[in-house]
Amino acid sequence: MDFLQNNLIYCIPALGLVGIIVMMIKSAWVNKQDAGDQNMQELAGYIADGAMAFLKAEWRVLSIFAVFTAALLAYSGTITEIKGVPMHSSWIISISFIIGAVFSATAGYIGMKSATKANVRTTQAARTSLKQALKVSFTGGTVMGLGVAGLAVLGLGGLFIVFLQVFHVTSANSTEMRTAIEVLTGFSLGAESIALFARVGGGIYTKAADVGADLVGKVEAGIPEDDVRNPATIADNVGDNVGDVAGMGADLFGSYVATILATMVLGQEITVTDKFGGMSPILLPMVICGLGILFSIVGTWFVTIKDDKSNVQTALNLGNWSSILITAIASFFIVKWMLPETLNLRGYEFSSINVFYAIIVGLVVGTIMSIVTEYFTAMGKGPVNSIIQQSSTGHATNIIAGLAVGMKSTVIPILVLAGGIMLSYHFAGLYGVAIAAAGMMATTAMQLAIDAFGPIADNAGGIAEMSQLPPEVRERTDNLDAVGNTTAATGKGFAIASAALTSLALFAAFVGIAGITAIDIYKAPVLAGLFVGGMIPFIFSALCIQAVGKAAMDMVQEVRRQFREIPGIMEYKAKPEYEKCVAISTKASIREMMMPGAIALITPIIVGFTFGPEVLGGLLAGVTVTGVLMGIFQSNAGGAWDNAKKSFEQGVMINGEMHYKKSEPHKASVTGDTVGDPFKDTSGPSMNILIKLMSIVSLVIAPYIAVKAIASEHKLEVRKEIRIEQKTDSLGHIITDTLTNTTDTLSR
Repeated sequence: MDFLQNNLIYCIPALGLVGIIVMMIKSAWVNKQDAGDQNMQELAGYIADGAMAFLKAEWRVLSIFAVFTAALLAYSGTITEIKGVPMHSSWIISISFIIGAVFSATAGYIGMKSATKANVRTTQAARTSLKQALKVSFTGGTVMGLGVAGLAVLGLGGLFIVFLQVFHVTSANSTEMRTAIEVLTGFSLGAESIALFARVGGGIYTKAADVGADLVGKVEAGIPEDDVRNPATIADNVGDNVGDVAGMGADLFGSYVATILATMVLGQEITVTDKFGGMSPILLPMVICGLGILFSIVGTWFVTIKDDKSNVQTALNLGNWSSILITAIASFFIVKWMLPETLNLRGYEFSSINVFYAIIVGLVVGTIMSIVTEYFTAMGKGPVNSIIQQSSTGHATNIIAGLAVGMKSTVIPILVLAGGIMLSYHFAGLYGVAIAAAGMMATTAMQLAIDAFGPIADNAGGIAEMSQLPPEVRERTDNLDAVGNTTAATGKGFAIASAALTSLALFAAFVGIAGITAIDIYKAPVLAGLFVGGMIPFIFSALCIQAVGKAAMDMVQEVRRQFREIPGIMEYKAKPEYEKCVAISTKASIREMMMPGAIALITPIIVGFTFGPEVLGGLLAGVTVTGVLMGIFQSNAGGAWDNAKKSFEQGVMINGEMHYKKSEPHKASVTGDTVGDPFKDTSGPSMNILIKLMSIVSLVIAPYIAVKAIASEHKLEVRKEIRIEQKTDSLGHIITDTLTNTTDTLSR
């Protein structure tokens, strides 16, 4: 036990390394599976090549951004003081930023590579059984989940150890420790910056292709989804990988890192006497998330079914809940072992057992969010059925029903989040809110495995359709795909919930570093900042949706041109020019992702340096509230529209009459799905990165704007302390009673 206490900090990156090793083993297993016939492999090759081409184009642009930003951070790190106030940073923050950006891009690459290997192998496995198809697709998703979580824990834990040595940290509450953690924020900034562009760019790519393929292929030409004759079908399948896999991987990598970091920043403010040199509140979130990788690996063992009649969703839920339960049990022993009996943060005193309760709150919030999202987006449930029923009266009523479902779906999640925030704060103050988010994120490896399974199953169905395999193969892949739509929606719900708690933790850290004690919305500038912050998610969403519309128009024109100018496509006598559609999506996504990204990065800097930390705090509050609402609304509405459309493939009962594909209600559902595509895969999921990235940028600039606030504030606050000095004689009688007034002048 003494050895573990003395070397706990080194166990953290080791846990990340374990995740990466298991990831490599599972990746090797996927690669050994049968990839099908030559035609299937050729189609899968087109998808893999298109995904890689997009990533390379995206990386070329982002490398310029990364170098420029790193240079600015390096310069800011050389500033030692401003107006007599010391700065606790270093030029090394630029290196931390670059490493975070590289790790984030690598996380997305691992997921994309795994998905493009697993998709065709899932199709081939579906020729034998649903059980084998689930095993291949879920293992492919597990590769991504373990890769993302492993890289995050390895990167954070490893850099933390390095920075402790570089800055000669001697105690947990020292100036050197503050510098080490502040430099570590560069890692999170790099991760979230790349995640934003990966998510927005990938989302624009996938939905431009999807909308273009649907409008011309299904609606105009009347050919099935993923038909090999559709020139946009390869770009559509590529989009599933670059958006829902690479984008989501980078997204949750950023969430994972930001959550741990925010808890570490708050933990550094807590002075404790423990067995770890006073570092237990700082190390706790890394330990919990590191062990969460192991618990997620255990959870994957439960994801299996018996035969084609088994419920795939139940198997995935069993794996998810088992990993959450193990994490909850283990957290009790970890907290009791690591933390002292009492802790105090900013005057709020709490016990170690209360920290455990806060972790449980985070796990419960994450679980409820997943369940609620599943209810609002799953086939056969009331919300999706309501959209189906209203499809019978046309396209407009389908749209109205989907919007209503999305808006209603915000109620329970927001109440759950509000309750979670209040409970976790009640148990352990601001540290409780942060550690609740860390508890929620502990099973990220499992959550991502379930999430990445969906796009792999979607691609598998596409390859089955393009290869014209027997109907039973497509039935099995459709079964997986329908569940995958729901798991993708629940994954986005989980990501948004984690982003909300993470942003609050980052917000609390920002307030502490910026030197402000309260944000008074009665002040006109702060209230103005609140309104501007509330507006930003709307303009951000508008730019994302508009980008999809523009790119989709280009895609529609290209698909129409090929149908018109290349004779023999519809008769299977000529091969479409898939690469031209891939190029359209790639160029459009790279071009259109820049403006939304610039808004997230530049707005906090302009507001912070112009108006100060309190107005910036108002801006962050507005962004967080409307960002969470917009994210839940758009993701759930899009997911419900999608599964309403898919329900017609199995047949639905409307007013006592069965309706199938190509019926009028089905055509209305296709319109709803097309509208919902940018909602659920572009603007909706990007909301959680938006609110986190703006909070992280604010945290990085907090020391500089705090100086400005202190220097420019003329009102002074006076604190009076009364010290009573008493002396007693040998008999215990009081012989003096002196009152001493001490006045300290503090800058607000």
